[in-house]
Amino acid sequence: MSSITRRDFLKRGAALSAGLSIAPYVSTGKIGVTNPMKRSFGRIPFEVTSLGLGGQASIQWTPDDVDPAAIVVKAYNAGVNYFDTSNVYGPSQLHFGRAFRELGLVPGLPGYDESKRKSIFLTSKSGLRLCKGTPENGVMRGWTNGPRSSITIVDDVKRSLSQVFGDGKGAYPKGAYLDMVLIHALKSVEQIDYLYTGLDGTRPDMEVIGALAGLRDLRDGTNLTGINPKEEKLIKHVGFSGHLSPSVMMEMIRRDEENLLEGMLIAINGNDRIYNNFQYNTIPVAKAKDMGIIAMKVFSDGTMYGKGNHFSKDSSHVIRKVGTPDLPSRRLVEYSLSVPGISTAIIGTGQVSDDAKQCQLTQNLSAAQIRPEGLTENQRREIGKMTAKVRDGETNYFQEEYEGLGRVANLKSKAVSDGIKITWDTAIAGDEPIAKYQVCRGGQVLGEIAHKPQTSMKPFEFVVSKPTEGSIPISVKTVDVAGRSTELQVA
Repeated sequence: MSSITRRDFLKRGAALSAGLSIAPYVSTGKIGVTNPMKRSFGRIPFEVTSLGLGGQASIQWTPDDVDPAAIVVKAYNAGVNYFDTSNVYGPSQLHFGRAFRELGLVPGLPGYDESKRKSIFLTSKSGLRLCKGTPENGVMRGWTNGPRSSITIVDDVKRSLSQVFGDGKGAYPKGAYLDMVLIHALKSVEQIDYLYTGLDGTRPDMEVIGALAGLRDLRDGTNLTGINPKEEKLIKHVGFSGHLSPSVMMEMIRRDEENLLEGMLIAINGNDRIYNNFQYNTIPVAKAKDMGIIAMKVFSDGTMYGKGNHFSKDSSHVIRKVGTPDLPSRRLVEYSLSVPGISTAIIGTGQVSDDAKQCQLTQNLSAAQIRPEGLTENQRREIGKMTAKVRDGETNYFQEEYEGLGRVANLKSKAVSDGIKITWDTAIAGDEPIAKYQVCRGGQVLGEIAHKPQTSMKPFEFVVSKPTEGSIPISVKTVDVAGRSTELQVA
């Protein structure tokens, strides 16, 4: 694997971009969106506004002078129709509950309007990895089920329904549902193993069953797991989120043989390419499977605007300004929303205001009125040059360090009737997309296959003729669009 560092990449990028300039944009931009743009949401039959309201910032870490429910109400009244929250966001779901009562979105209460409820898309998340049983090794509760924990992802779904639509103590009204539940913050292949446990041939007598089988029961109104005896339909769609590892997230998608996963929440901002990036790796795989893709960390969790490069812990970490003269917030929103495949971007809101110039929600909604192809590649790279100056690029603390163009994975050979079949799994792209794979013998290119997103566990394959004499090494070379390559020899 290439040993180039992010600092080396930044220096190279600065040299390549010499003489380029950022077109003048101010943080305020256009003001007064009356009919927010909507985009298709993969194969989910719903059009989402290009701006979604994130459930963190002041909705989770609320400053004393902010009413978090008012942020939700203002977003709804402005036409935003995608709302995001989570079981690990402290009081966030309760604040959504207060706002939804004011807006008539709670079934069973006076003023409830079913058509209004159907006009919005509400997503919550869970950090739990099982719907039944406990992992053998036990890991931190809150991200996976701990060794003594009886709480599962099914409990989290019901907790969300209770906090948003019910009494906050476990009860929820008939007719309450979540549009989607995301398995949150996927980090390792070990977690994927737990998530898929028992998905095939699910039976109630299984002692350990992964979260995916439980969510499928709650989506379909079935009881294959034994955890949904009332056969309730409490959710409509299933997905997952992540902001660490492109390879782990691609593995999650590739294992999904029944197309259960319909949505993906993923970190994407102007500094993505100077880390192990998502835009050339994970996002194309999700797009190829027609998943609804939601962008997050557009401002690098506030790190672009002064917050430390760490996860937020209290209200002092909430950013409440609208961009800066050197780094207009509009440009960062446009960058994320111009990544091919992105449907909407969830952005946390620190404050709202009647003064449009000071209102983060108004400004972000304005910036989000961009078509998917609204920026050229040169414009996107200029934004990347601008964001790379912030903290010398040390902003995406949640993302894997840059490792450059990778070699193919799981490279194998097998004798077949007409020669030798070579198989491999996708390589990881560096700062440019992968163009092709070349199969070589003794330095000679025998053939090549165009790279495409690997959407299943089926590998790439190529059959070469058997050598007439001796044993000549066979290798597979990964080539990116810039002509750079890495090579791995068949063992």
